[in-house]
This record gives sequence, C-alpha cells and structure tokens, in this order.
Amino acid sequence: MTNPLLSPSPLPFRLPPFAGISEQHYAEAVHAGLAGHLAEIQAIVDNPEPATFANTAVAMEQAGRLLERAAASFFTLVSADASDAIRGLETELTPLITAHQDEVYLNRALFDRFAAIDTTGLEPEGVRLVEEYLKEFRQSGIQLDGPDQERLKAVNAELSRLGTEFGQRVKEAMKSAALLLDSAEDLTGMPADDIAGAAEAARAAGHEGKFLLTLIQPSNQPAMAVLENRDVRRRLFESSIGRGSDGGSLDVLELVRSMAGLRAEKARLLGFANYAELVVDRQTAPDFEAVQAMLNRLAPAAVRNADAEAAALADLAGHPLEAWDWAFYSAKVRREKYAVDEQALRPYFELDRVLKDGVFHAATSLFGITFHERAELEGYHPDVRVWEVRNEEGSPLGLFLGDYYARESKRGGAWMNSLVEQSGLLGTQAVVINNLNISKPPTGEPTLLTLDELRTTFHEFGHALHGLFSNVTYPRFSGTGVSRDFVEYPSQVNEMWILWPEVLANYARHHATGEPLPQEVVDRLNESRLWGEGFATTEYLGAALLDLAWHVLDETGIPDDVLAFEAKSLASAGVAHALIPPRYRTGYFQHIFAGAGYAAGYYSYIWSEVLDAETVDWFTENGGMTRANGERFRQELLSRGNSRDPLESFRTLRGRDAQLEPLLKRRGLE
Repeated sequence: MTNPLLSPSPLPFRLPPFAGISEQHYAEAVHAGLAGHLAEIQAIVDNPEPATFANTAVAMEQAGRLLERAAASFFTLVSADASDAIRGLETELTPLITAHQDEVYLNRALFDRFAAIDTTGLEPEGVRLVEEYLKEFRQSGIQLDGPDQERLKAVNAELSRLGTEFGQRVKEAMKSAALLLDSAEDLTGMPADDIAGAAEAARAAGHEGKFLLTLIQPSNQPAMAVLENRDVRRRLFESSIGRGSDGGSLDVLELVRSMAGLRAEKARLLGFANYAELVVDRQTAPDFEAVQAMLNRLAPAAVRNADAEAAALADLAGHPLEAWDWAFYSAKVRREKYAVDEQALRPYFELDRVLKDGVFHAATSLFGITFHERAELEGYHPDVRVWEVRNEEGSPLGLFLGDYYARESKRGGAWMNSLVEQSGLLGTQAVVINNLNISKPPTGEPTLLTLDELRTTFHEFGHALHGLFSNVTYPRFSGTGVSRDFVEYPSQVNEMWILWPEVLANYARHHATGEPLPQEVVDRLNESRLWGEGFATTEYLGAALLDLAWHVLDETGIPDDVLAFEAKSLASAGVAHALIPPRYRTGYFQHIFAGAGYAAGYYSYIWSEVLDAETVDWFTENGGMTRANGERFRQELLSRGNSRDPLESFRTLRGRDAQLEPLLKRRGLE
C-alpha cells in the first residue's frame, strides 16, 4: 500500500488520512522525512550564491515538510491513542528526531549562511525570522568546540531516551494505580452516572461486577470531593501521590536523578549556571531572578490563605484533618456556607451543549466565526469529532478536532496540539486538536461535566483559537509557537467567558428539563469565587517551585534520596503544607520530565496569568463581549503568533506593560 504520509493529504485542510495510515507508515515517513530534510539543508549549504534571505531563511522554512507532516501525525497518536506498536516506535524514533535537531542546529556551514544574511530592508517578520534562527543556533551550542558538541549530542540523546521512558512509565502507573472496589457501597456519595462509569471502567478492565476509580494526572482526584467513606478517600489519595515512587517496575525516581544531572551538565556546556537559567533565557521573563521574585512574593500569602481554609475545614469536620479530607470538606463548605453544590451543577453542564452553545457560541459572539461539523472526516479514533471553522463572511479558517474522553491508550491531562500549522508561505490553514480526559459514560447516557472539566474545556479551546487565528507568513511563527511562559495566556483569557451572563445563559441548561441554571446559583458561584484559592495557589506553587528546585542544581548536587529532596525543597520554598501536596509530585510530574516542554517552565502558568488578569480587566473596561473587542484581540494578539515579540503584542492590546495587582486581587492575595 502506498504510504499516505509521503505526499500532502488530499483531504480538506490537509487533514491526515488516518484511516489509511498504518503503524509502519509512520516509521517509514519519519525516516524518509529525516533523510529528506538533511538533503534539503545540504542543498542550502551547497548553494554557490551568497546567502540571502530568500535562498537561506525562506528555503529553510520550506524544507522539512515531510518530516513535519509525519511527526505531527505520529506524536498525536503517541499522546492520544498509543498502541503497544506506537509506544515501541516512540522509543525508536524520538532519539532519532532529537539527534536530527542537533545535526541541523550544530551545522556550522548552515549557521554561517544565516549569520551572513543582510536583513536591511526586510519586513519586520523577516528580520525576526533571521534573529530567531540565529538565537536557536546559539542556544543549541553552535559556539562549542568539537568535543563539547559531541558531548552535548550525547546528553540530548540520553535525555530524549529517558524522557520517553518516564512518560511511558507514568502512563502505565496511572492505569495500575486505579483503585478497584468490590461494592457500590464504597462509592456512597458519588453521583449515579459516576458510579455507572466506574462499573463500566471495571468491566472494561476485566473486573465484571466491581468498580474502578481511574486516576487523573494531578495529585488531587475529583472523587475525593464526594466519597463519604473516609478510608476509600485515603486509599485513593495514597494511590495518587504514590505513583512512580513505590520502588516497583514503574518507579521513575532514578530516571529523574539522571535527567536532572544531564540537564545540569547541558546548562554548563552552554554557559549557564543551571538549567533554569538556560530555559528562562528563551522566555519572555527578563531573567530567572524575576521568576523567583514573583513566586516568592506569592507563596507566603497563598499559604496563609490555605491555613485559614484548613482551620475552617477542621472546625467543620470535627476531627483532625488529613490531606484526603480536604476536598470532601471543602465541597461541604461550598454547599453549607455558599449554597453551592458542585455535583448538583453537573446536569447543567452537558458536554455537547457546553461545546456548541457555550464554547463555540462565545467564539462566534466575539469573533464572528462559525462551526460546521464534518462527520464524514475521520480522526485517529472513533471518539474524535471534526468541525470546519469559517470566518464571519463564510471563508474557510481551519479545522478543529475535539477528543474529549479518557481511554487507556491516552496519556493523562488535557492539551492542544496542531496537525497542520497556518503559514502564508506554505499556503496552509490550521488543523488543531483539543484533548481532554473526561470519563466516558455508558452508551446512551449524557456526558455531564464538573466545574473543573468545564473550565478545562474553555481553557483548551483558547489554545485552539490561538492556532486557528494564526496569520503569519513563516511556519516557525505559527499559532502557539511562542515562548512557553506566554503560551498559556490566550487559553487562560478564554476561561473568562464561562460565567459571562450571555454565554452562561446559552449553555447552562438542565440536560433533561431544559431549565436554565437559576440566577441565584450563579450569584452564589460568584460569591464563592475566592473560597479554595488558598489551596489552589499553594498546590500550584508547590509544583512550580519543585520544578525550579530540580533545575537549579549543578552536577554535584543531584540528591541520592529523591523524596527527601522533594520534601526539603518544598519546605525551603515555604510551600510545604501537610494537607496540600504539590499539584504534581516528582514521580508523576509529566510536564517537566516527559518531554512536554515545561522543564524549569511550569511557572509559566502563573506568569501568563498576570497577562490574563490584565486582559480580563481590558475586556471588562471596554464593554466585554463585543465584536470590536474580539476583533482587536484577534488582530493584535491571537493572529500574531511569534511573528513579533509576544510582549509587544500584549502592550499593543493593553496600552502598557502588565502589572501584578489584577492577579493578586483575582486570587485573594492582596
């Protein structure tokens, strides 16, 4: 059979023809793409003409299309629908791709051509393209001598191998740590649809008649907010936080030690004091000290708020509080003090209605775009749905794919990725995917979302808009290809529409009766907004500061005892709270150890939230959800990608640099 990946897809918007792609097609296409890209680069280097913007920078942007096409499709499956064969290919191909990146950016002849380009008279995007390439060459080690370059290549290859192994073990650990229960009585307090989902999960895992509580990626498991059996809550909590660190075959702590040491060595080779400084050099943050200063400013206030919440919860519980009690009694406070029952809200948040009448409706109201489901277009799994997105006047904008349900072949968490990136140079429009991990209900039952899942649905669609609205010339700058500490900003802004009156009224209707969510409930939701922020901020800062603790080490400081180091690091950062584990502990911190790109960068969520809080104020000050505001946000920020300094895009929108005060107010940290 002809390999469909070897030529551009004939499907609309170049959607990969997944139904016709076999596992071996991915391997063949990646290998061909690697060889083809090197040949294209060699042609650039061998060009006898002097280096120009057209024959070097533009040629570089046009090169590597087969590799890009094959890798985008393949790594979509690695994350979202990985069979044993795909996982095996991941282990084989990922180091090759890492080595390929080194071969490109440690190519002295290629660097010399870029350094020789005269950018006089180029448009700003062209000037930035050359500057960004030169920066990547330098950050990749082009300045190193031969032996150091060879060592850097070896370090990168080993980091790639270890990161792949970490990710695969974490995925398996999340499955193996699921809590199997014998009786429905153990699930007292859970809604009936969740109990049915647990029964279905157990049946699918070969445990007919039992109940399986599957885990989500973060430490805190949603079921702990409703389970009345305290011992079941304890067992679920301990299963969650013990992942990856139990000494068994899925333990990852030795992998972590090795990666921390290699990253420290890489930073030293590249001339940085530690890996955190290397990473921040690539971000919008001015320097590592600025990041530390912000986190250190937030931590004491967050912990004070968390302590106040803990005291209130202990009073309510009537017994000493344990970590597995927190979510249960916090939900009780919401019910008793604020009259907000999150479980009672779920019937008003049915997935299909949330998507069409909430997420899509908000985007139509702001930007004029419309969504048209294309049932004839297939994704990589039967659960994937495909929508064509059109501009207000009907012109095509791109494709949006939604993959919302959890399954064994999918990694935990939620994310957006691109199958095709927009580029004026290549004549391509965006094809983007949102992945969530919502428990799939039994056939015929509605999918009812928690508040957290509702927030995640809007959040990830903010990433999708960033990709869809991209309007850049060069693929390097497309969509979400911005600094890591900027990429979360547009997605966080999109969360503001969840409770916006005209949006909420459009989607928050009871799935059975059609009745709208009562206004008094909405009012109570707003009144309870700050309850739980102490926990949420402390939990987040614990993960962010733990990330930095791992990445300020030098090669001599790698700890023998990983868990002791974790505890000491949290204590010295002032966020060690007996009742609040960090959002991710070392043993399952996939963001920073599994190649997700957040190593020494998990701080970016709250760094981006500074911009987000400012932008929410900007929308509110200028009339809220208007087409004029949406158009300005689209044109000045979402469409720009990385074609100009992202902070310049923010300043153009807001009219000034960001200030911290709106974030402090939002999180109750003034």
